[in-house]
Amino acid sequence: MKKMRLFVTLTLLGLGLIGCGKKKAEEAVVTETPTPTVTETATPTPEPTAITPEVPLEEQIPDGKVKSYLTGEYVSPEIGLRRPIAVSINNVKDAIPSSSLSKAGVIYEAPVEGELTRLMPIFEDYDGLEKIGSVRSCRDYFLSYAGAFDAIYVHYGQCAYALSYFDLPQVNNINGLGWYGDQVFYRTSDRKSPHNAYTSAEGIQKGIETKEFSQEYAADYTPQFKFAWVGNTVNLDKGTDAAYVEVGYPYNKPWFVYNEQEGLYYRYEYGSEQMDDVFNVQLSCKNIIMEYVNWSPYESTQYLNIDTTSGGAGKYITNGKAIDITWTRDDLFGPARYYDADGNEITLNTGVTWVCDVQNDRVADVRIGASQETAVAEPARENAGAPDNSDEIAAQSQPYLSKETLSLVGSGD
Repeated sequence: MKKMRLFVTLTLLGLGLIGCGKKKAEEAVVTETPTPTVTETATPTPEPTAITPEVPLEEQIPDGKVKSYLTGEYVSPEIGLRRPIAVSINNVKDAIPSSSLSKAGVIYEAPVEGELTRLMPIFEDYDGLEKIGSVRSCRDYFLSYAGAFDAIYVHYGQCAYALSYFDLPQVNNINGLGWYGDQVFYRTSDRKSPHNAYTSAEGIQKGIETKEFSQEYAADYTPQFKFAWVGNTVNLDKGTDAAYVEVGYPYNKPWFVYNEQEGLYYRYEYGSEQMDDVFNVQLSCKNIIMEYVNWSPYESTQYLNIDTTSGGAGKYITNGKAIDITWTRDDLFGPARYYDADGNEITLNTGVTWVCDVQNDRVADVRIGASQETAVAEPARENAGAPDNSDEIAAQSQPYLSKETLSLVGSGD
């Protein structure tokens, strides 16, 4: 019995030891908690923000340049800030081709007596020109147009009705009939007088110095034209086709043809190209402006009293298109303003501008279209007649010549 109890005791002790060893062994096994895997999410690259370039409030004119008052192009200050010259140019058949007109920035054309027209090119870059002409006599309305550009007006003689303007402070003129005339003008032997009078840059400078005219623009000068920025283009998208433009003057019968590749209008008259015989090029322009004007004959004469201040209708033509405009001028020697059908002041393309005065009772002779065959005449207009501004001129200029005296005064050349 004792042996049996001893055996049981030993057996139980053995089992206990085995259990304790197993428990310690289980405690000795350390279970590591697995480290969670972190998946990195790529940060999306933000889309670049579109930056709208800041539009400058003013045209960025290159250093050392100014914007020309005549063409809107960039020129040197020596050219662009010097007062321009305006020259009265003969345009009868015996006087063409003209000389050096291709160097003008603006050309005016207006009717004179006998169904003729006379031209007035305005030059700012005329240095070195040796032959400008042929030069003819002044008409009073050309003085008004020259004054709008603060230009020094060069002419050889005058109609009697222009005499009373010459003493006005707004008029600086160089006259071939003046005592200094042979210092400024010369005559050639290839044409008969009066179609052979010419001037030059050197001669004009002598005339300016003799008359002691300032060559700086007036401090209060206001440019006549509003130009697009250089490099920008004005397209008259709502305009009518105008690749062919017939002005309607009855004697020289001028017309313009648009060259789409060059973006220029080429000028013709008397049945062929209108040429510059010094530079051997056909005259051309970027812009055409037609001013429809009231007028009347000066009493008992053929001279025209063209009204330059009452305003009226007209056309602006560029890049093969034409739009209706109105024009105004508040001052006899001030700038004209041009407005489209919505009342906005028009913007011209940079380049040469040709301005044509068309008498209101001749507007129906103007024809504009895509070609000569398809050109359409302008609607006829009634001419209201120019006001008689003799009293106004008399109040500004002394001595004033009465109409009776004027009828006895010759016009010189």
